[in-house]
Amino acid sequence: MDRLSIESEHTSQMTIREVQEILDGRLLVDNHDPDEEVPRGGAADLMSDVLAFGTDRMVLMTGLTNPQVVRTAEMAGINVIVFVRGKQPPPETIQLAMEAGLTVISTEFTMFEACGRLYEAGLPGRGPVKMEDDRW
Repeated sequence: MDRLSIESEHTSQMTIREVQEILDGRLLVDNHDPDEEVPRGGAADLMSDVLAFGTDRMVLMTGLTNPQVVRTAEMAGINVIVFVRGKQPPPETIQLAMEAGLTVISTEFTMFEACGRLYEAGLPGRGPVKMEDDRW
């Protein structure tokens, strides 16, 4: 299967409820209707990558649990954070997510497998990124 046909298969949105079910996730902060759709997913532990490549309303998968993740997600317009590898965020991260209006889920899956499961179920990513002249 070529890249073009792979991209065309992954154009549907997914609900927050479906994300949680596919990842067998625990809901830690519930600030959105579970039937609200998310247009795409992404993953990063570098918050600079989230700022550079994050898109409005996407699901962010990360292994970082510090409050900076919430602040970065808020700046990027991200609605849902999934903490991978069973990570539990500290109370200050949970509190900040509640105040920022984000939904937070925790899954036991690794970042790689969490992304793969969501992609396989139809959640698209951002697509190819081109680097030109050291600019995004």
